[in-house]
Amino acid sequence: MVVQHWDLNFSTSDSSILNKSANVSLRDSSAPQDPSGLSRTGHTVVAVFLGFILILGFLSNFLVLLIFARFQALRTPINLILLNISVSDMLVCIFGTPFSFAASLYGRWLIGHHGCKWYGFANALFGIVSLVSLSTLSYERYSTVLCAAKADASDYRKAWLFIGGSWLYSLAWTVPPLLGWSGYGPEGPGTTCSVQWEQRSAGSISYVVCLFVFCLLLPLLLMVFCYGRIIVVIRGTAKINQTSAQRRENHILVMVVFMVSCYLLCWMPYGVMALAATFGKKDLVTPVASIVPSILAKSSTVINPIIYVLFNNQFYRCFVALVKCRAEHQSGHTLNTQPSSRVEEHLGNGLPLPLLGTITPPELSGTPFGTQIGALQQESGTLVLVVHYTPRGAGHQSQ
Repeated sequence: MVVQHWDLNFSTSDSSILNKSANVSLRDSSAPQDPSGLSRTGHTVVAVFLGFILILGFLSNFLVLLIFARFQALRTPINLILLNISVSDMLVCIFGTPFSFAASLYGRWLIGHHGCKWYGFANALFGIVSLVSLSTLSYERYSTVLCAAKADASDYRKAWLFIGGSWLYSLAWTVPPLLGWSGYGPEGPGTTCSVQWEQRSAGSISYVVCLFVFCLLLPLLLMVFCYGRIIVVIRGTAKINQTSAQRRENHILVMVVFMVSCYLLCWMPYGVMALAATFGKKDLVTPVASIVPSILAKSSTVINPIIYVLFNNQFYRCFVALVKCRAEHQSGHTLNTQPSSRVEEHLGNGLPLPLLGTITPPELSGTPFGTQIGALQQESGTLVLVVHYTPRGAGHQSQ
């Protein structure tokens, strides 16, 4: 009897263990759960923030795409890189943020295990494209400003290479988790998905380190180097003209500090959180704490259009024209931007060309119009944007 009683107890215990194993297996193979016990109020607060990010990010990036499609004069090589940033941010607003927003509303993940993997892959892909494009944009501005005499505003090949390279580079780092190098899964309170930072295997640790170095730290260092060199060039021109050049230096300095600061604010907390979850003590990063860096990273879809596009002089003028419902070509006059396209491109992005007063477009050299440009620049020592209007009637005017 004792043996039978022992066998019965063993069977009951074994059954309990099997049931627990079945529950764990079911939980691992289904949608992400909520391990944090985040309250209903907490989920609502997260949903409110994600809702604002979703609406503002979608509208601002859609406005950028609309302006770019409406005004052909904006289609310069450097603006194509800006457009690539807006496209990647728009894709996040379409394929990423809505799912985490809906999950926060309901307090649980809604699209299953495979949807979680898709969400993690898509957000990582579009986010890295945006980061690489920001660093590429800084390098393009740096190389063009320092080699202004060789700049060619009609050369789109390098811009398309940069854009294609950013997507290939991002794919090279986001596809491996789908193939077994680390993986995508639940993150934070169970309403978002990302790389599995908490895994302590050698493959997962090596992937997190490589992702931090090559997709976050290197783009940041490239931005700091390029914009730092640009500031050095502007300070060199400030010694020649202490008034206008000093104003330009202050403007560029503020813009650069704002760009780098927003980059750090949006992405560095997320990178630090990932490293802490990977190398720190177990449960060092709580699910509630991890949601804050995730929201900051998603807020880049709102900040990027404002900093890199809507504060751009070219886009701002076109935005005003779009709001006022003005036609791109005004009646009675034809706007000719080709002679000063190189000047316009740099001024539109807030970056002056060094020693611009010695540069005269070859199309206008030896003409009264070109003489007027040189006279204005030599007299004032400042950057002058000259727009040539061709009236419908006979004769010509220069303004």
